[in-house]
Amino acid sequence: MQQRDAVTIGILALQGAFAEHQIILKRISLKKRIVIVLVRTPEDLQKCDALIIPGGESTTIALLARLAGLLGPLREFLKVKPVWGTCAGAILLAQCIEGAKQGGQELLGGISVTVARNGWGSQVESFEAPLEVEGLRDSSRPFHGVFIRAPVVLALTPSPTDPPITIISRISASLLPASQTLVPPDEDDTDPQSDQTIVALCQGRHLLTTFHPELTKDDRFHEYFVKECVLPCLS
Repeated sequence: MQQRDAVTIGILALQGAFAEHQIILKRISLKKRIVIVLVRTPEDLQKCDALIIPGGESTTIALLARLAGLLGPLREFLKVKPVWGTCAGAILLAQCIEGAKQGGQELLGGISVTVARNGWGSQVESFEAPLEVEGLRDSSRPFHGVFIRAPVVLALTPSPTDPPITIISRISASLLPASQTLVPPDEDDTDPQSDQTIVALCQGRHLLTTFHPELTKDDRFHEYFVKECVLPCLS
């Protein structure tokens, strides 16, 4: 079988920080060339080997996806190809959410978690924090996490038949906004028993981050997604 020299990464480009993801993907240098598709139609999605769902406004992204005829194709895509959701994208990948707007929230599912919208608070409680992330290139160097009305992982909910969940980053409770009430500060502030401190995880071929790697100049999370989630699925 002839080996492909390129991988096609789609970015859902209906609303939110899709252009920022595109800029970072263009910078990545790997053995395989990265072709970027801005996904706005089912036809765009069909071209892709993997997909990134950006940060933005999750209810707006879901509404625009429905209007574009993309909700069904996205759910089918998730069954067979890698998807990474950042912030609003993480909400859309969850199985269940709390704090949905009046009228509810359409989800794509795909990752066995329950999340809370705006879990750390409103826009004024947005914050930035250094994160230790397993598996990144130069992992001893913290990744700068940008949390803007970020969702919070409330619970991991895998069934016995679901792929295992791998937690790749937690946030120290001491770095959270003082007004938040979900995680009580204590001596062991990255307590592995507390799901609420999880800010990045993988399940099967999918990646979820509750923060915005695309709003930094650090390309290591995008490199991680391509190397660890996407390329193995092409083998």
